[in-house]
Amino acid sequence: MSNTTADPGSAPPPDVADPYALRPEDAREAPTTFAGRLRYLGPGLVLSAAVVGSGELIVTTSLGARAGFVLLWLVIMSTAVKVWIQMELARWTILTGKPALEGYSQVGPKIGRVGWINWLWIGMDFAKMLQRGGIIGGTAAALSILWPIYGEALSFPSMVVWTVIITVTTILLLQSSKYSIVERAAAISVGIFTFSTVGLALGLPLTEFGYGSADLATGLSFAIPAGTIGIAVAMFGMTGVGADEMTTYTYWCMEKGYARWTGPDDGTEDRARRAEGWLRVMRLDVLVSWLVCTLCTLAFYVIGASVLHPQNLVPEGNDMITTLARMYTDTMGPWAQYVFLIGAIAVLWSTNIGSTASVPRLWTNTLGLLGVIDWTDVAARRRMIRILTWCFPPLWASFFLFIQSPVIMVQIGGVATGIFLLAVVIAVWHLRTTEVDRRFRANPWLTGALVLSSIAIGVLGVYSIIEVFGLGVPE
Repeated sequence: MSNTTADPGSAPPPDVADPYALRPEDAREAPTTFAGRLRYLGPGLVLSAAVVGSGELIVTTSLGARAGFVLLWLVIMSTAVKVWIQMELARWTILTGKPALEGYSQVGPKIGRVGWINWLWIGMDFAKMLQRGGIIGGTAAALSILWPIYGEALSFPSMVVWTVIITVTTILLLQSSKYSIVERAAAISVGIFTFSTVGLALGLPLTEFGYGSADLATGLSFAIPAGTIGIAVAMFGMTGVGADEMTTYTYWCMEKGYARWTGPDDGTEDRARRAEGWLRVMRLDVLVSWLVCTLCTLAFYVIGASVLHPQNLVPEGNDMITTLARMYTDTMGPWAQYVFLIGAIAVLWSTNIGSTASVPRLWTNTLGLLGVIDWTDVAARRRMIRILTWCFPPLWASFFLFIQSPVIMVQIGGVATGIFLLAVVIAVWHLRTTEVDRRFRANPWLTGALVLSSIAIGVLGVYSIIEVFGLGVPE
């Protein structure tokens, strides 16, 4: 089989006819240098755009405002332990050429045409619809404060107008369903808000809201204060890479080309070598995404604990954006509100972009697994993705206009994600054991990290379920 060698100095090719088909003629050698691998990053940036938004901006900051520094350890753990599950699931996708939901359907027992994890995902996604409505609502609130084009800022008429504008513009941007558009939007928004947020967190010690080594030491005491368990569970499910982002990441890896460039498994040494090369690119992509998510998560938490907690300011309802803006105005002056609003709009809107781009793909794949459509039919797949792209955002927006509480809506989605995370761990170990060749799981360090990650997720996941459903022993 003839293959072309990837030029580290060249840009990846544009969107192809069918990114989910593995054909021998599409196989290509992976870049061998660090600079070359950097040019093929992308899925992790899309993932970061989806993660660095509702979880970090809303839930993590709210947790810092409620608990102070004492839960800093949970922030670190939530971002560190889950990345290894994401990496293992993505490795299976690149080696097999199948996205995550197809893998979940292989984990028994089956209920109808799909596995029990697929049904759990469906249930989780209905809960996540509230979270996505909260993201749209948070973006609308920020725009309403920045530019109340109809009615007063945060008034119901102003919120309705901005909610409609956000929903329509998102649909129009993504109706083509092109991966390249999603990647470019994600890269720009993540860069802007990461820089501004981390910069503010590092500058806090120079203000009256400064923090010191004693505060950081308190945050490593491994305690959970009374009254914070609900938001702590949501934060663990949402910050860092959540179960739904892990699932979505496999689709972005395929649309970027990692699996397609690896090629179908023909049992040859050439194919195994290509696979090793593209797995190295994927691991670098995951590392960059993890660094972005960790920096932003820690920054948001520290800002909330340093600025909002001493003033007893907790983001709630539609006043969430106004309260969060205090993180900037109380340290830099009233003018900083505009800086915050622009940044908040960028990060929340990018999260909305990530959801609107990914969820129709996942539901289309689910409908294919259920036998409603033929997933392998490119025209049918694209048609269904476009239909769902038009249908889902208005549904999410209507949930927000009815509930009008972005923080609660996001927390509900976070708890659902935390529970689903346990099922993803089970699926990862099943797929690793049954479909990944020993050659690709021989690294003892990666295996050890995966084991520790699975144990941590299992313990905290079970604890979360016990606390959320009131199954614990009364004090």
